[in-house]
Parts: sequence; C-alpha cells; structure tokens
Amino acid sequence: MSTRKKGHIFDKYTVISMLSVLTFLLIWQLLTVSGILSEKILPAPTKVSATLIDKLSNENPDGALLQTNILVSLKVACSGLFLAIIIGIPLGWLMGWYRPVNRFVRPIFEMMRPIPPIAWIPLTILWVGIGLEAKAMIIFFASFVPCVINATAGIKSTNQTLINVAKTYGASNFTIFLKIGIPSSLPMTFAGIRIALNSAWSTLVAAELLAANAGLGYMINMGRQFGRVDIIVVGMVTIGVLGFLFSWVFTKLEGIFVKWRTV
Repeated sequence: MSTRKKGHIFDKYTVISMLSVLTFLLIWQLLTVSGILSEKILPAPTKVSATLIDKLSNENPDGALLQTNILVSLKVACSGLFLAIIIGIPLGWLMGWYRPVNRFVRPIFEMMRPIPPIAWIPLTILWVGIGLEAKAMIIFFASFVPCVINATAGIKSTNQTLINVAKTYGASNFTIFLKIGIPSSLPMTFAGIRIALNSAWSTLVAAELLAANAGLGYMINMGRQFGRVDIIVVGMVTIGVLGFLFSWVFTKLEGIFVKWRTV
C-alpha cells in the first residue's frame, strides 16, 4: 500500500512539474505571437525548436553542429568538474576532521575563495595556453570552492555520540574518520557537488571564450555576433537541459551512496 501511495505521489508531482513547464512555454509563445515580445528580442518556442532541429544538420553560423558543440562543452565541463571533485572533496574532509590541516590550508583557501573564476583567465592563458586545459582550469576554479566548503561542513557535523561510541570500542581517529566521518558527511558533500555542477555550467560560457572554435559557449557568442537570438536561446536551453540531467544523475548517485538517510 505504501509503495502504491509513493508511486501515486511521484506521478502527481511529475504531472505538476510537466504542467509548469508547459504553462511557461505557452505563456512565452502567446507573448511572442501577440507581439508583446518582439522576435528580435526573444523568439517563440516554436522558432527555437525549429532552430534546434536545424542545428543538428546545419553548421551555420558558428561552424559546428549542435551535437559537436555539446560534446566539446561536456569534455570541458566534466574535466574541470571531476578534477574539482577529486581534489576538493578529500581536501574538505581533511580540513574538517584534522585541525592542523585546517589551520595550514584555511588561510590560503580563504584568500582564494572570493576571487571570481573569470579573474583567473589571464593567468590561466599564461600557464597552460588556450586549449582544453585552460578551459578546464577555469571550470575547476568555479567548482572547487563549493566542493571544499560542503565537504568540510558535512564532516564537521558528524554526530559526536557516534564518535564517542567508536572511541569506547578502541577505534583509532583515522578509522572513525573513514567509517563514521565520511559517511556522515555525504549528504552535504553531494549538495556541494550539485552546487559545483551549477557553477561549472554557469562558467562554461566564459571558459569557452578562450579562443574556442566549438562548444555551447562559443555557439552562444557567435549567435550574439551574428544577431541570431534563436541560436543564443538554443545554446542556453541546451546548457539548462544538460545541467538538469547531470543534477538528476548526481541525485541518483546520492540515493545509492546515502541509503541510510531518511527521505
């Protein structure tokens, strides 16, 4: 009975979500068809859909197909994001658990944290040029901070009672860190990954301004230069859909790794 109820709730909320999207698209379409919004400012959803389909086989105006731009952007975004996850999360755990590590890293981290990712572009060009490495590094700087902050906060919130019980049974500090601290931090850690994901995609356009010849950010920039608002919107919508899919995947992974959490 509870399974049926959960399925019913899921179906109900899915329908509500779909209705909200359809309502938004309908209002958008009506505003453009009625002339309240000019097509030069914001093309209708039907126009955007037609452009999206056409871009699958037409390289104009940016010189690459939509699927090519998607693959290039995915390569850049995933490279920087996964590097930030691999480095930032373990560093955050260590900072939150071991006071000497926190005292050593915190001053440098706090000085770097307020710097916008875009501000790293000139140095990045000097360090690694203008290839994939440069773009991935910009994404890394955007994603690194939320990974560290949430991993640190998550492991610091470990239940002290669990720690005391483990110590009573003779567990070492490192064992408690691995078997209690890290599992306890996972909900906050995954929240940090989702924030990092949003930061990665929001920085993608700026990263792909580094002498790129393909990518969704490059396509949006070319759309601006050629006055193709429909191309700009197609790029924005594609980034939004990809971001949603990535967020959905990480949510599913969180459900696998954090089975003990009460939903």
